[in-house]
Amino acid sequence: MEAVEFLKYFEGQVQFPELVKSLDTPPGGKILLQNLIGSSKSTLLANLFQKIKKNIIILLTDREEAAYFFDDLNNLGFKEQTLFFPPSFKRSIQYGQPEQDNIVLRAEVLNKLSDEKQNYFVVTYPEALVEKVITRKDLESNTLQLSKGDKISISFINEFLFEFGFERVDFVYEPGQFSIRGSIVDVFSFSNEDPYRIDFFGDEVDSIRSFNIDNQISKSLHQKITIVPNIQQNTSKDKSFSFIEFLSGDDIIAGNNMTLFIEQVNSIYRHSLVSENDLSDELTELVVSGDYIDSKLDRFTILELGYNSFLKPDQIFEFQTSKQPVFNKNFDLLGENLTNCKDSGYRIIILSTQEKQIERLQDIFHDTGLKIEFKPGSFILHEGFIDHDLMLCCYTDHQIFERYHHFNLRSRKAQRETVSLKELNKLHQGDYVVHVDHGIGRFAGLVKTEANGKIQEAIRLVYKDNDSLLVSIHSLHRISKYKGKDGTEPSLNKLGTGAWERLKSRTKSKVKDIARELIALYAQRKAEKGFAFTVDSYLQNELEASFIYEDTPDQQKATISVKEDMEKSIPMDRLVCGDVGFGKT
Repeated sequence: MEAVEFLKYFEGQVQFPELVKSLDTPPGGKILLQNLIGSSKSTLLANLFQKIKKNIIILLTDREEAAYFFDDLNNLGFKEQTLFFPPSFKRSIQYGQPEQDNIVLRAEVLNKLSDEKQNYFVVTYPEALVEKVITRKDLESNTLQLSKGDKISISFINEFLFEFGFERVDFVYEPGQFSIRGSIVDVFSFSNEDPYRIDFFGDEVDSIRSFNIDNQISKSLHQKITIVPNIQQNTSKDKSFSFIEFLSGDDIIAGNNMTLFIEQVNSIYRHSLVSENDLSDELTELVVSGDYIDSKLDRFTILELGYNSFLKPDQIFEFQTSKQPVFNKNFDLLGENLTNCKDSGYRIIILSTQEKQIERLQDIFHDTGLKIEFKPGSFILHEGFIDHDLMLCCYTDHQIFERYHHFNLRSRKAQRETVSLKELNKLHQGDYVVHVDHGIGRFAGLVKTEANGKIQEAIRLVYKDNDSLLVSIHSLHRISKYKGKDGTEPSLNKLGTGAWERLKSRTKSKVKDIARELIALYAQRKAEKGFAFTVDSYLQNELEASFIYEDTPDQQKATISVKEDMEKSIPMDRLVCGDVGFGKT
């Protein structure tokens, strides 16, 4: 079952049509959605979002709760429409250590909310809302919108980006940077995950593409883009206000406990008034109190999700949901519960992103003689629930097996073996690198060269006898950092002599010799007789299901391969490799 099919079940709730109708009225109403448990909250809001076509701002009490709610909405099929609004600071506002990824996420939210043609979920928490944001007017004046076919000069773009704090570099690799190479402008906006490449024909924008910073390959074409500077640097006490004021009055605010949320914002605000460092006085000019936010809520329709309302509700919609039972990995108890639910007329859905978990459940029920039918869901939610109005049991596999369920937030960090543009800018002249076709050389910086009548920049590598090689930035994947024994310097290769090719050829020859020896050894092992273990029983399935962490795809692959070897009649010969802490044991 996909998420789209799952959501259709909830359109049958008796209260749903009336709730949708109540949200079409003028803003300002306070509505209590009572007795919603677990992920029934995110499920209901996802269904509402499809019907009302308005922004829904979800205020939750801490980062973890917000992240799990954000993850639920993504898994329900709203990945493109769900935004996460974090604080700018890595730890807390008192310490004044901005986190660049967070600044990008904040800028993305403000920029997208400015587009009234689209609707979004925005999930946030007190640490994020205590910080002031740039006003809509200033955001508009601080951004540059470009469309394909626009008449605009490169020199104007250069002046604009300088004025708003962008740094000119040879190659962009992080937000706030731009580069100009002939008729091509690369710029990394603070409101986009990837940088843009703008190609000019004279003073006309010929094409706009987003591209991968590691391999320079284009990802998607754009007809129109918005370039946003660092909104934190461009926010001042005179030109900023609370995030709540940035919202349109037509937006809907939802939260579990609005009173607790306001109290937490007040607590963070009071802490920011304490002078712990030189920045604290400056930072207190950029925060708002919970009471101030509370005073701005009257113009919004507010949905409270919980047992009781902490605001005086104009309407109450009562749902009948309860928690997914706790089974303590007792599968007899699980079987009894599911049998009772089925006999009472409840439909049973078990959610899991791993087919193996569903197979384990089915094997356990089969081996123990339990005839239980359930519909598997191919996605996951944070907390299962039972909807008694719809006669529906929605259970999650990680709660059944008491496994840890983690949320996924967007991250731009990646590990690479090849030289990235960021690493390239950190290389010093004289550092050793390896080119796959030419061997070991020294990095000698960036140089300008002419190709087809256009000035381009390339990487200069120096080899033996001061021979030089120019490498296009589009061939970065062919260069890697040299890794050798500490304290020993490698010998530089000579260009044009074929020495590097001969070295690669000798290496390949030795590899073939080793391969021949291994083939003979494996043939001998194949002739030996070993002990064949029996296939997994339901006891093994129960044991594996009891592990609190879900296997990664690589861990699953390793486990399956080891088991297949152990069940064969020949001796097993397998090595499980992995970094420290990656689950080999």
